[in-house]
Amino acid sequence: MEITPQPLTKEEFAPFGDVIDVPSEVGRTYYEDALGNLRDKAHPSLSVSLKQETPDRPLLAKYLERHEFSSQTFIPLNVSRYLVVVAPHETEGVPDVAKVRAFIATGKQGITYKPNTWHYGLTVLDQPGQFAVFMFRDGGKTDEEFVDVAPFTIRIP
Repeated sequence: MEITPQPLTKEEFAPFGDVIDVPSEVGRTYYEDALGNLRDKAHPSLSVSLKQETPDRPLLAKYLERHEFSSQTFIPLNVSRYLVVVAPHETEGVPDVAKVRAFIATGKQGITYKPNTWHYGLTVLDQPGQFAVFMFRDGGKTDEEFVDVAPFTIRIP
């Protein structure tokens, strides 16, 4: 299966979380709707990540991940473009790879995955990129889950 990413829009991404527009005007906008912590003992976790750009064209995806009990937010600090790949659940709760969606986000767009959203790992395009990352963690194995899936390719423009 081969997927061609679409531009990231709030409407298309809404089933999976929020698109966060980096402000271009003075003021503050809150993006709280997709934030979620489903564990009493989990604490807020803020990190900064530097990712190398992927040279893979097309990109072969063999796994997806989720944070079953926490939302996960990525705010670009110094990013050109990045890839966002999401999938809904099948009836058994595993990712439905047949319905995977892929988006290209600009460096002016952040995202928040809702808790329990299947997604591919953060993939930076064009040049290395820095992100602020926010989620809730308790330090246990339920902080994140990775599953192998039937491989699919993503044609990166």
